[in-house]
Amino acid sequence: MKIVLAYSGGLDTSVLVSWLKEHYSAEIITFAADVGQEEELDGLEAKAKATGASKHYTLDLVDEFAADFIFPMMRANAIYEGQYLLGTSIARPLIAKAHVEIAKKEGADAVAHGATGKGNDQVRFELGYAALAPDLQIIAPWRMPIFREAFPGRTEMIDYCRANKIDVEASASKPYSMDRNLLHISYEAGILEDPWFDPTVDSNEAMYKLTNDPKNAPDEAEYIELEFKKGDCVAINGVTLSPSKVMHSLNKLAGKHGIGRVDIVENRFVGMKSRGVYETPGGTILLQGHRNIESITMDRELMHLRDSLIPKYAQLIYNGFWYAPEREALQALIDDSQKMVSGTVRLKLFKGNVTTVGRKSPYSLYDEDIASMEGVDSDYNPDDASGFIRLNALRLRKRAQSQGGPDMGGK
Repeated sequence: MKIVLAYSGGLDTSVLVSWLKEHYSAEIITFAADVGQEEELDGLEAKAKATGASKHYTLDLVDEFAADFIFPMMRANAIYEGQYLLGTSIARPLIAKAHVEIAKKEGADAVAHGATGKGNDQVRFELGYAALAPDLQIIAPWRMPIFREAFPGRTEMIDYCRANKIDVEASASKPYSMDRNLLHISYEAGILEDPWFDPTVDSNEAMYKLTNDPKNAPDEAEYIELEFKKGDCVAINGVTLSPSKVMHSLNKLAGKHGIGRVDIVENRFVGMKSRGVYETPGGTILLQGHRNIESITMDRELMHLRDSLIPKYAQLIYNGFWYAPEREALQALIDDSQKMVSGTVRLKLFKGNVTTVGRKSPYSLYDEDIASMEGVDSDYNPDDASGFIRLNALRLRKRAQSQGGPDMGGK
């Protein structure tokens, strides 16, 4: 039997290489998707082979991740439950796609992953496999009683790795899970499972890897300009960049100024509430810039229609339905809405905050004459408002006359 394992070199997958090999008497091929983990991928091949893998692939997917996954999602201003910028969620469909491609190339019998039986990622990965390779066998050890009996918690897995000389970052003094990519880093589990625990205390500051504590950020604000074309950021401060370079640059800028930290309790697709701490530095700036170039270039009703779909679109990504027809249909509408979303936004970065301080576009719908309060002649005639208001008030008047109107409160 030949199994291709999605491998990060972290605690769970380090254990899985040897366990799968023994349990299934199988050849284990490991696969890592480079979606921006940077130094976390160093030495991964040697580590995988040292723990029993016969072959290892590390695929550079950074450019594809930025151009075909992050940027389309940013065109939608997608945020899950008002706070989460979907950094982990949006990487999963690309990883699943690459995983399937390696399995087909190797003629593997199955794919395996180390996602826990309580998390969202098991769903995201397996929905991706189902959409792209419906006949491929899927092995999910965390849903197997025999595996859970051997490893009931992270402590047992850490002990196993120590006993087998497997180097992992997780330790008894650093008991939390971390997932990193070009868009963000997520932290969860362990000490973070207590929703009252404050992760910003000085003793835990080493956890954060992408952002300065805002109190330690520069004492002077920095101004940047983002240029957008059809909803995508194509340049920073006049320098044209690829999508992945945009993300790299914004991550550095935002990280320096302490921008992009959030601490939330979210509703997982599998039903439970989960506490997570996230760093999404560049994405926070990009979302702010995109929303503000839209503010002067997008028609009101088109914007409101698209905005009404954001919760559904974000939920589809969060739940793992990137390859579903409804997400594809929504994406088509979103992309069409971006045809005129081009121009430049000026932002001020300071102590954890992003403030929009300017926006301009050759396609701007903002008319200074119409907006002016100084009596400038324009296409807007204040006299027209009288009839507009009267027509909109008609049903309210009739309700008050016939049914007594709304409850005014009190007794």
